[in-house]
Amino acid sequence: MSAPSSGSDPSNIRIGDAERTSALDALGEHLSSGRIDLDEFGTRSAQVTQARTVADLRALFTDLPAPHPTLPGPAPVIRQAAQPVPAAPSSPARPADTRSPAQRFAGAAVAISGILALVLFLFLHIPWYIFLLPAVVAIISGAVWGNNGNDRR
Repeated sequence: MSAPSSGSDPSNIRIGDAERTSALDALGEHLSSGRIDLDEFGTRSAQVTQARTVADLRALFTDLPAPHPTLPGPAPVIRQAAQPVPAAPSSPARPADTRSPAQRFAGAAVAISGILALVLFLFLHIPWYIFLLPAVVAIISGAVWGNNGNDRR
């Protein structure tokens, strides 16, 4: 590849707000696809805001596949053999919980009401229909939130 007409290294070209925005958008894509977690997104986002040159931004994406930010100058040569293969996670990733805090509380309330029903039955000798308490709690919470816990994305 030929060098720019100014004779300077293309990786030393200063970047502007457009390149930083492009880098933050690309990081957001990697976060939403699960390639990086929220802590790493925060760390890399802070580095994006402090980046001054093309090389500073490219360094943040060397271990990530596309999308990459749109940067001035020629694209770097990507060497697949030089990249280490990351180890598989020891446990499967948990899907993101898209329920609201109130919906998570309602789910916990159903479980707690089952334990409460058992305790009331055993220690206070309340009749067997106390075991309908978890069903009542589940029906009420289902009526309030419907299928939103399953359909939200």
